[in-house]
Amino acid sequence: MSKAPSTNATRLLRQAGIAYTEHLYRYEEHGGTAVSARELGVDEHAVIKTLVMEDERAAPLIILMHGDREVSTKELARQISAKAVQPCKPEVANRHSGYLVGGTSPLGTKKAMPIHAEATIFDLDRIYLNGGSRGFLVGLNPKDLDKVLKVSRVSVAVP
Repeated sequence: MSKAPSTNATRLLRQAGIAYTEHLYRYEEHGGTAVSARELGVDEHAVIKTLVMEDERAAPLIILMHGDREVSTKELARQISAKAVQPCKPEVANRHSGYLVGGTSPLGTKKAMPIHAEATIFDLDRIYLNGGSRGFLVGLNPKDLDKVLKVSRVSVAVP
């Protein structure tokens, strides 16, 4: 594998003095968190996906979710006082985040967006989330997310 990339996400973590580990893996189109978990040899529950969604006014938001869970968009809308929430089209998500889908990180996004995270993520000792490039995750203590992001906790996971 090659050297880990320097991205807006890793620059933000370094600037904030957050300890993190870099994990490169062979990216597979549409492979999702199952592939990254397998390649890193970690539980998919600890691999956190970054999803760019939008509310009924097309206002973007990010939701962080366990790799082995789905988001109840109906419950998310209810908990954030929106009428509806749906995933953004990939090209729209790319434009909002500044990252390519499959490499989206909640860290260092192009546009500031509200960030919501499944509350149980913070119960884990270590999480792996996208470092801002396809095939690149960063491992960190989930409590460190609060040091670099304004995160609201929600309970919207479905198996």
